[in-house]
Amino acid sequence: MSVLGRLTRRVGHHRWFGAAARLLVPADRVVGRLTRGRVVALGLIPSLVITTTGRRSGKPRSNPLLYVPDGDAYVVIGSNWGQTHHPGWAMNLLADPTAQVDVKGLRVPVRAVPASGAERDRLWQLLVTEWPAYRTYVGRAGGRDIHIFRLVPTGRGAPAEPPPAG
Repeated sequence: MSVLGRLTRRVGHHRWFGAAARLLVPADRVVGRLTRGRVVALGLIPSLVITTTGRRSGKPRSNPLLYVPDGDAYVVIGSNWGQTHHPGWAMNLLADPTAQVDVKGLRVPVRAVPASGAERDRLWQLLVTEWPAYRTYVGRAGGRDIHIFRLVPTGRGAPAEPPPAG
């Protein structure tokens, strides 16, 4: 891991980091779209771009997310930087679990499976190993149940094209 990657993990616990990172998400979306998911989060952490269907608009919505691999699936968490409300993409997945991810230059259709019980505990350990600040975010979230999803591929990956704006 790079020095910058290690530094990012160390400062990820601070409130100012979450606030600054939220401001950078629109730029990260553009970079992720232009690089077809090859560069997300400046390449500092394993990241993908998820495209969900808006639960109210019905339009495609794309968001960059940290992920951890779990077999052939991708694990993501709706921490929302420790805010007291759920991120829109997580609510979209609860309404419609079909989505696609752009990761490492591939577009992969997936189905989101919410984690619970022992499976959730196992996936939580994978997530906090990659991004220890998730522990801090849970404390800030005001008791909100933070969703963890296992994104299971439903088809073969294909070369990614830029996802729709959103």
